[in-house]
Amino acid sequence: MAKTFIIAEIAQAHDGSLGILHSYIDAISETGVDAVKFQTHIAEAESSIYEPFRVNFSYEDKTRFDYWKRMGFSFEQWFEIKNHCEKVGLEFISSPFSQEAVDLLEKLNVKRYKVGSGEISNFLILEKIARTNKEVILSSGMSSFEELDRAIEHLEKHHNKISVLQCTTAYPTPYERLGLNIITELKKRYPNYKIGLSEHTGDIYAGVAGVALGAEILEFHAVFDKRMFGPDSTSSLTIDQISTLVSGVRSIEKSLNNPIDKNDLKPFTKLKDIFEKTLAVNKDLEVGHQLKFEDLEAKKPSGRGIGANRYEEVIGRRISKSLNKWDFLTEDHLIKN
Repeated sequence: MAKTFIIAEIAQAHDGSLGILHSYIDAISETGVDAVKFQTHIAEAESSIYEPFRVNFSYEDKTRFDYWKRMGFSFEQWFEIKNHCEKVGLEFISSPFSQEAVDLLEKLNVKRYKVGSGEISNFLILEKIARTNKEVILSSGMSSFEELDRAIEHLEKHHNKISVLQCTTAYPTPYERLGLNIITELKKRYPNYKIGLSEHTGDIYAGVAGVALGAEILEFHAVFDKRMFGPDSTSSLTIDQISTLVSGVRSIEKSLNNPIDKNDLKPFTKLKDIFEKTLAVNKDLEVGHQLKFEDLEAKKPSGRGIGANRYEEVIGRRISKSLNKWDFLTEDHLIKN
């Protein structure tokens, strides 16, 4: 398998503060992820005063429209954010939520677009993104296969490179709703596209499991501390968790990229000599004694006589000389029939 593309999403964890946002970029750059993702919100273009809060967490925003307004940045600020990401070796990605946001991101010359779960049925923004001819990563959190099919068919008209992420829109996501089985189903349904996992459990286990099941893209939210203010804190990974997850994913990749031939025993030659055993007798036996199952023991190492796997061949055979307790049993000790 190819190297898993790992995306840490800052989203709104910065709470509108450029200082906190840039601190996240520096911290995440040390974890080993490939990209950092934001959300580009232009309140007037995407929302209204009638939009309800998903989680009414805010003490300073009367409406969600006010919240989105506080989460927005100017083009100049986004330009500096993208430059910072690239300076520390991270790809800058952002999810747009309006045509105006796509225009802004195009001015920044982003490499690809991430489409959030709530935008899969928004064919206006899908068309806008498709016309850029850039890669599109679709998050499927609130979509049926039928809805996904329609969105993909729309993008395919423009020949965009497409990736699809299994996602559950629940913050945090309980494991019984994680839907790891969907990764396999997506691979079968869309064999020509990269398939991944966008998850919000707040733990590292889902990501490692997803990669083991073939996820080629992994996305999760990042937070400095799960007790921080914001809608996604409890469903995010801390910086230390991200480092552990990346290490786990890279280890799993090594395993998957190096399949083992179960019939190739060459790596175990010395170990087999040490751990496997030779037949021995567990009591003093006189010459001519007819061996019984109860007379036998198996002792390390192998190669000292008749292998323990051949015990059935010696039962009923008579011995050609007296044996002392714990002597190894060899072919020379058996009278030929």
